[in-house]
Amino acid sequence: MDEVIAKIDDPVMLDQIEKVVPFHGHLSTGAFIGLQMLKIASKLLDIKEGDRIFVTCETLNCLPDPFQILHGCTIGNKGLKILDYDKMAITINKGAETGQDLVKGVRIFLDPAKTVKYPLFHAWYMNEKKVAHEDAISELIKAGDDVYTWEFVEVPVPVKAKKDVRLCEVCGESFVSKDGSAICKGCSD
Repeated sequence: MDEVIAKIDDPVMLDQIEKVVPFHGHLSTGAFIGLQMLKIASKLLDIKEGDRIFVTCETLNCLPDPFQILHGCTIGNKGLKILDYDKMAITINKGAETGQDLVKGVRIFLDPAKTVKYPLFHAWYMNEKKVAHEDAISELIKAGDDVYTWEFVEVPVPVKAKKDVRLCEVCGESFVSKDGSAICKGCSD
């Protein structure tokens, strides 16, 4: 993998890889795709290091990790939302100003109509044959932004609802009732 990383001439990307690898465990192709998508979004939305961003990731696999480690987007702080559609796609936006109902975001996806120009990577992406991460990432380095499609989107700003905290009538533990129920989900399942 060191030979592959040596092909990267972007010091920011190298620094990001250095931070993501210990978190993810290794440099996977999916994590590298996440890094490239972050780079594209940063350019399009003028995202700077330290900016609060919100990410909706359309897969659980590898892709969300760079956003977690580099921008602190987690499920717990509501900076990361996972829609498990098994797509290599993300939507990124900056935080909203007070009173905004919509914010400008960008949806980026790995486009199979474009990956076809990189046969080895395309074979990895379409799961046509086993391709080592090193080989797939080498192809991605050559491709750069060329394998992605993006469009600007308007992202609705969620309204923070007041929590309805109750004591479960069955187990007696506190829980947040989302539908007015007096029984927690654990006891009602």
